[in-house]
Amino acid sequence: MIDTILSPGRRRLLGVLGGIGVLGLSACGRRDDATPAMSSAPQFGGTTMGSSWIVKLAGASLSPTRLEALRTDVQLALDGVDRGMSLFRADSELMHFNRHAAATPLALSKDLFHVFAAAQQVSELSQGAFDISIAPLVHAWGFGPDKRSVVPAPDQLQPRRAAIGWRGLQLDAAQGTARKSRPDLQADLGGIAKGHGVDLAALALEAGGIEHYMVEVGGEVRTRGINAQGRAWQIGIEQPDAVPQRARSVVPLSGRAMATSGDYRHYFESAGRRYSHEIDPRTAAPIAHGLASVTVIAKSCMQADALATALIVMGPDRGLALARQLALPALFIVREAGGSLRDIATPAYAGLVQPGAA
Repeated sequence: MIDTILSPGRRRLLGVLGGIGVLGLSACGRRDDATPAMSSAPQFGGTTMGSSWIVKLAGASLSPTRLEALRTDVQLALDGVDRGMSLFRADSELMHFNRHAAATPLALSKDLFHVFAAAQQVSELSQGAFDISIAPLVHAWGFGPDKRSVVPAPDQLQPRRAAIGWRGLQLDAAQGTARKSRPDLQADLGGIAKGHGVDLAALALEAGGIEHYMVEVGGEVRTRGINAQGRAWQIGIEQPDAVPQRARSVVPLSGRAMATSGDYRHYFESAGRRYSHEIDPRTAAPIAHGLASVTVIAKSCMQADALATALIVMGPDRGLALARQLALPALFIVREAGGSLRDIATPAYAGLVQPGAA
């Protein structure tokens, strides 16, 4: 039995959709519709950041009141990330940072500073393939709040491209401040903030005394302990483009997190070409190297989220080299000529995966 199937995560954070899940039911969404129900395990869910979330528990008998308290704690943790780091909320702290045009340092909340600092580390590791200052390009390609399907003209991209550069964001850990090297630098945390939200949701569960859980938000997951069958949580990686959704491989996961980035859930087509939401800061254009998806397993979901984005932007050669260098458990699914798919797994991933899909 698969506990959940991961699809590529969104590159953006949306406002809260409204409404919450019902205790004992999975959160609404395509992933959970494809996953068999676990009648012996309590579960609850809701919506946040423009997506659904779900928690599954094992190894504990909890009252409805206790489950409701846990659900509330998780919802608050996730919504706090949305309020602080969304491009779709004019009052978010991130939007306040993006509007700040002065050369003076800006004091950040501890939470936003933590995410900025983690992002900068992945930018350095990936030589700029991951870059949160990519916001102007995300907008230019129609994947921002003003969503549209359009290929921008070169003269529209050039001025925005000039504003991109992760080194232009300077952090002062002692003061908890960020400073821009140029006033038009803007950040988009869609490749890292949701993973951070998953981590905060997991911490909320642990603070509530939960030892065995799986928390998944819009295709990113963190686990601890065992599932209702007494095994590690069974996490499926989605077969790209499959209808209906099915798992291509299954990973037993306990005490770690996993995230997938891909080109096949959020894209538009123009003149027979697919333009993915995964944009390469170096070319100012969506990726075009044949990677369908990259899945990364890491200690935290924030790390897995950012690294999966970095690796898919880097491509199958450079990305695989970095994953091997870092000893990351990672799976690359590559589109071959004729439409077939090929898996390339790092040694660390190959030691975890179960052959075959459910």
